[in-house]
This record gives sequence, structure tokens and C-alpha cells, in this order.
Amino acid sequence: MYLSDIDIKKGVESWEIVLKGFDEKRLQAASYDILLGNKFLITDSHLTPIIDPARKILPQMREVHIEDGEEFVLHPGVSILGFSWDYFGSNHYLIQLSGKSSLARIGLVVHNTAGLINPGHFLNIAFELSNLNNIPIILRPKMEIAQLTFSMLSSPSSKTYDKVGRYHENNWNSFVEKKVG
Repeated sequence: MYLSDIDIKKGVESWEIVLKGFDEKRLQAASYDILLGNKFLITDSHLTPIIDPARKILPQMREVHIEDGEEFVLHPGVSILGFSWDYFGSNHYLIQLSGKSSLARIGLVVHNTAGLINPGHFLNIAFELSNLNNIPIILRPKMEIAQLTFSMLSSPSSKTYDKVGRYHENNWNSFVEKKVG
């Protein structure tokens, strides 16, 4: 069962859902719109002759930082990583990332496969941005880029991401320590 806007807001107020910088204007009927951040990771194709995931041969990437008010041009057929401005997570709900239909209609894909955020995972999510159009798409920091939905679990999970996940340093306890400490 998905949470409605009323329940998402209650979850934020009770700290069952963390949406740092929560803005009620971005709350939809059953989702919450999140913003694109300033950091992008781009493949240096001239340094990457092949990618072979089975042999752990991964692309050489470089980080690009785009200032607020500036733009990033995503060319046709190019895939990059971008990161959310919003920091979010929950120990109580499964969070799902979805693209916005208005951006999908112009050929922008925000995630290829990594759309689930397990309980215990608190993060600025990495978007798998791809331009499927045949003309460039302009991306700007703080533009509405995707939406989150929140699903109730049938019972509390025995394995939360903060205990088993690869990036467990971005967990709830770290967030609380930073906020309180």
C-alpha cells in the first residue's frame, strides 16, 4: 500500500520519513517531488576503451559541479550520474524512485534499474540520467527531476540497509548524530 500525501506528511513530522528540507509544495497526492543536485559524474570515454562488469573493468569517470543558475547539457545517447539535492530515507518504508512524466515525454530517463531504496538507507540518490531524444536536454540544479513514493511493509524487515548495505555510512544513525551533535 502506498502512502497518501497526508501519510507522507505525518511520516515526516514523526521522523518515520526523513526528507531533509521538506517542502509541502512538492508533495503530490501520493508522492513527493525531489530536486536535481549540483554534482554529476561523467564517463571519460577517451580513457575508457571498454566496460566489462564481470571483470570489474568500469569506466573512468570525472566529477563535474554545476553552480546554481548554471546548466548542464545532456547530449543524445549519453548516460551520466547525477545526484539528488534532497537527502531522504526511512527505517519504516520502502521508497521507490520514479521519473516525472513531463521529463519522460522529452526523452529523459532518471533511472534505469536502481529505483528501490530499502529501509535503513538514507542518501542523496544517484540518478542514472540518459537522454533518449535526438536533441540535447538542459538540466539545471534544483529542477524537479523525479518523485518518491513510500510503501508500507507487511512487517518490519529483519535486514535493514544500514546493517547490510554497501553504503551504510549514510544511514539514519549518522544523520541523527550530525543533526543532534
